[in-house]
Amino acid sequence: MRSVLTSLLSILSLASPALAGDIRLSQPIDCTLGSDCYIQNYVDTDPSSAAQDFTCGALTYNGHKGVDFALPTQADMLKPVNVLASAAGRVVATRDGMADISQKSPNAPNVSGVECGNGLVLDHGGGWTTQYCHMKRGSLIVKQGDQIERGAPLGQVGLSGRTEFPHVHIVARKDGKVIDPFNPFASKTSNACTTTPTDSLWDQPIAYQSTSLLQVGIASSEPEYAAIKAGTVLVDSLPVSSPALVVYGFAFGGQTNDIMRLTLRGPKGIVAQRDVTSTKNQAQFFNATGRKSSQSWPEGTYEAQVEIERNGIVISSMSHQIDLIP
Repeated sequence: MRSVLTSLLSILSLASPALAGDIRLSQPIDCTLGSDCYIQNYVDTDPSSAAQDFTCGALTYNGHKGVDFALPTQADMLKPVNVLASAAGRVVATRDGMADISQKSPNAPNVSGVECGNGLVLDHGGGWTTQYCHMKRGSLIVKQGDQIERGAPLGQVGLSGRTEFPHVHIVARKDGKVIDPFNPFASKTSNACTTTPTDSLWDQPIAYQSTSLLQVGIASSEPEYAAIKAGTVLVDSLPVSSPALVVYGFAFGGQTNDIMRLTLRGPKGIVAQRDVTSTKNQAQFFNATGRKSSQSWPEGTYEAQVEIERNGIVISSMSHQIDLIP
């Protein structure tokens, strides 16, 4: 059955360009932000060894130069999902042929010097370029010298290069200098993040989402984290003979003292419930709770409900229903 997501979107970036002559960028991935994709990381605006995104938030890491438009799980990249040209331009460089393997995998290749993985660079004129990284092996449909229109497919979202989740990493540059498309006035000599951004390079507003659930489900045992990220755990039914029922929640952007509230309800009421308080900031995280049974569970519909609460306010919630069948 269908999962239902509700999230509180925090900050809205303005769509107007910062200066006359600046480039205007379109979303580089064919998906709906907040629904079937999200932004995992932003440009690091802090020139020190610390890291902050353009809102002074934690969705980045030290030295991160681009914006990561991500898919919830590895299974989602198999659909497939196209990477799109953010602006019209000429292809000036490409790379393909690298395997789609998470750097967390035991057989992950050494990607030193080719961290971008499969990808390309577009030259837009006027000193502006955009670079697209981590694309799927064999998916690039453009070649060096091609003239590309805004919104044209370039290839597909993948897992190549130095990455742990499927996404396209886009870097905007002006005269070789990295520019944060959410805050193009940001200085690299001082921390120029702001909680009230007024300019961006995007041609349409893109909401800033600090935290959100990515997947909620019910399993017959506590799932492995790697399986959740792979997208192989979610089911629509389980047998009544299942040895246990476990509700789990997978999310991004966790902050210290956030509370993940997990509830599993069945035909006879609450089966399991638990609050988990985060002890640190986490780029991605999951929690689970459940109950074992030596007898068959009642047939019928069971619902997983997961909420993330911050400072007493629910900022994201998602539910998922399954049927228990003989």
